[in-house]
Amino acid sequence: MPFLKKYWLPVILACLGLIFFLYGLISFIGASSLSQKSSDIKFETNSASVSTENLIAVDIEGEVSKPGVYRLKQNSIIQDALVASGGLTALADREWVSRNLNLALKLSDGQKIYIPKQGETASGTALGLSVAGLTDLINVNLASENELDKLPGIGPVTAGKIISQRPYSTIEDLLSKKVISQKVFDQIK
Repeated sequence: MPFLKKYWLPVILACLGLIFFLYGLISFIGASSLSQKSSDIKFETNSASVSTENLIAVDIEGEVSKPGVYRLKQNSIIQDALVASGGLTALADREWVSRNLNLALKLSDGQKIYIPKQGETASGTALGLSVAGLTDLINVNLASENELDKLPGIGPVTAGKIISQRPYSTIEDLLSKKVISQKVFDQIK
């Protein structure tokens, strides 16, 4: 104790100096590790703007885990949209999906896909429109605006109405929902 009584001031100053030294050392080490972490972050603004040009927007609704609009690569297929939306729910009509959806079909920008629940569709066949002379049916629940626009009497506005009023359980729903006129319906039926 006589040592502390005689040298109390130098001991306290030495302890304070040690505390300041350790604080400075810890601050220096922390700052250098932060600057090292920030140098690991790379900003690629040019590639981000280029990649958004190669994306399409696809709306997937119905019995999927996370329905909504997804931005997918330009050459994506229906399977990619299903994966992006979290897959089918337990209530999804898997039989309808396997019979009516070509999972390898390329998606187009603005396309809407609707997955019905079990028992929602009256029949297991695709609801479609055809044009006289053409053998391909266009599924009104899956067709893009561009595909619908190619039908006689249907322009971009009507195609947009058809898409916004989905899903359809029968082809006559186009008339009952007043999406198209009887005249247009007779042309494309």
